[in-house]
Amino acid sequence: MTAAGSVGTLGAISTGEEHKRNKAHIAITFDLEMSRHYPKRGMLEWDYQKGNLDEATKKYSVEAANVARERGAKIHFFCVGRVLEQANIDWIKQIAAGGHPIGNHTYDHVNVLAKTSEEVQFRFQRSPWLIKGRSIEDVLRENIRLTSIALKQRAGIEVNGFRTPGGSSNGLIGREDIQQMLLTQGFTWASCKYPSFNRGKPREAPTDEVFANILRAQAEAQPFRYKSGLVEIPMSPISDDHAFRDLFWSRKQFLKAIRIIVEWAIENEAVFDFLCHPSIMVVEDPHHEAIKLICDLVRKSGDKAELVGLDQIPVV
Repeated sequence: MTAAGSVGTLGAISTGEEHKRNKAHIAITFDLEMSRHYPKRGMLEWDYQKGNLDEATKKYSVEAANVARERGAKIHFFCVGRVLEQANIDWIKQIAAGGHPIGNHTYDHVNVLAKTSEEVQFRFQRSPWLIKGRSIEDVLRENIRLTSIALKQRAGIEVNGFRTPGGSSNGLIGREDIQQMLLTQGFTWASCKYPSFNRGKPREAPTDEVFANILRAQAEAQPFRYKSGLVEIPMSPISDDHAFRDLFWSRKQFLKAIRIIVEWAIENEAVFDFLCHPSIMVVEDPHHEAIKLICDLVRKSGDKAELVGLDQIPVV
């Protein structure tokens, strides 16, 4: 595995040349940000304060890291930079000390595909003077750069990889400018693609067809390399915000989806990148059943699967 450059290990990753995928690679990832409608419906202020993590979310993140570590797994965290402005960040230092990699999730949770300043982030809609006179490219570049700096200076953490807020069905295809922006800042891989699929209707139990749609999308959520050389490691469906916040699924329904997808990944020697948010999961899955299920499925598979950080996933 090669380092990402003099700026530190921003995204060193295995390549197909170094070892081919002869087993499933299963990753658990947490986006460290606050989520609208949590911990109760109607809470929208988090759209403007994505990095102002509450105590319950921070505690849950530490607990989840410990649960995963006890089962031989790492959680790959992606941190919004404004998290580092809080008075006490011992909790994230504790996570890093436990061997869990922490990546860059931009400073303000910005939309890297934004075409207008209004689309960049809710914070800048409310306070447009913060970016007045600056190009979107400059705002995005600075948001990414400052997060890597903040993690290193405030927490002593070498940033490991990049995840774009939101994700998109095409990832960064057609956005060579963003690919180059990330490469220039030392990243060799990013997690940006979230395949689209028919999720069914809110407040309706997911049908067999919905689960089949998720599996079809999962087959598209496999790592690949852009022409620029940047590696893409897609987020796997279905995320907790779509399942719980948008569709009002039960935890039982969510766990069923996870089981189906992980079993498919194991059978097909594929990659599964479990995407969730501790600000949501602390309410919907307080006892970490999803993490335990994933770890148990991998353990029962014997040598057919491996629990890894995103930086350990080979690109075939």
